[in-house]
Amino acid sequence: MNSAPQTRRTLLMAGGSAAGVVLATGVSALFAPARAQGLAPTPTMQGGANNYLPGASVVERIGRGGFWMTGTVRRAGDGAPLQGVRIQIWAHTTEGHERDPESHGATLTDADGVFRMEMPQIVPAFGQPHGHLAYDADFDDKRFETVFLRPVMRSARETNLSAHFVLRPA
Repeated sequence: MNSAPQTRRTLLMAGGSAAGVVLATGVSALFAPARAQGLAPTPTMQGGANNYLPGASVVERIGRGGFWMTGTVRRAGDGAPLQGVRIQIWAHTTEGHERDPESHGATLTDADGVFRMEMPQIVPAFGQPHGHLAYDADFDDKRFETVFLRPVMRSARETNLSAHFVLRPA
């Protein structure tokens, strides 16, 4: 490998080049989010559909709350946020098992593709604290392909969990 040794002069020159880029493009270019061109769709996760009960009602919250399930929904390819998309959420919680109908609820995304649902604290099932989320095409005129997610929490003491969908048009 043929590389020049790093000296104070080469570091200063590199810093000067970076400053030139900032002057040419503006500071905001350094912090701009990456473009979503070619954003790959989210695959269904193994175990994501366990105990799925199709058609859960859209609700403000599940049970007495205290835990937040949040996330985003975007279109594959261009990454555009998807408004009004129905996301169903269920989990094993302090108030019920994930197979119980009262442990299921659905919510809709806002104009920015964001969803948020308050629910009881998730507790471990089969040794893992985890949630289940679904985008079910049967409840959205089959605009996109169905996706089931099963995100796992790092600790049962966490009070929120996020999951993000990138949906492929059907």
